[in-house]
Order: sequence, then structure tokens, then C-alpha cells
Amino acid sequence: VQLQASGGGLVQAGGSLRVSCAASGVSFRSIRMAWFRQAPGKEREFVSALSGGSTYYSDVVKGRFTISRDSAKNAVYLQMNSLKPEDTAVYYCAAGSPITSTLMMPTQYRYWGQGTLVTVSS
Repeated sequence: VQLQASGGGLVQAGGSLRVSCAASGVSFRSIRMAWFRQAPGKEREFVSALSGGSTYYSDVVKGRFTISRDSAKNAVYLQMNSLKPEDTAVYYCAAGSPITSTLMMPTQYRYWGQGTLVTVSS
């Protein structure tokens, strides 16, 4: 399994950005995909997850971020709107088989992409 994240960059507060995760060696039918982020000096935190037809979001991004997938391209996306400086972080895509109650735990994901940096300027 390989995950390749891309699409990060510099954006002004209030702007939008979409990060992508290209997956190989994984079937979306049998695995859960998620986005995490890690800001400098902070722990990795859950952002969003996609499992079958269900989506999950952390409270801090709910209403602003949208996770989606393109099964034909084997890709998962995170559309980020109304970005804030506190959204600045390295964003990682992850794949694994956590149960619903552990979706937010990074330790429950076996596969990780290399991360893509998102910087939101004020």
C-alpha cells in the first residue's frame, strides 16, 4: 500500500485549498481513509475520515472541510474552505481498519502518506 499526499501550499485566511491522496494497493471497499494533521510542536490530530458512505469530521473543521473520494482514480480529497491560521499544519492521509469508536486515533491506521504542508497566513 502506498499513499501519496499532494496539494498543500500557502493560502490566505478565508481562502480554500484542496489536498489529494493518491492510493495504490488498497481497495476503498475494504479500508477506511482518513486525514490527520500535525502542527509544529503539537500532536497529530484527527481531521476527517471516510468509510463507505459515511463521513466523519473533527469539531474544529466540521462545516468547513469536506472529505470525498474518486474510486476510479483511487484518490481521496480534502476540500478545505474558510481556512484559518490555526489550520496550518502538515496534512497526512492514512488508511486502516479502525472501528468507528477509534476513527480519531492515529494508532489505528496502518498506512500513511508522506504529508503535505498547508500554511494559512493571517
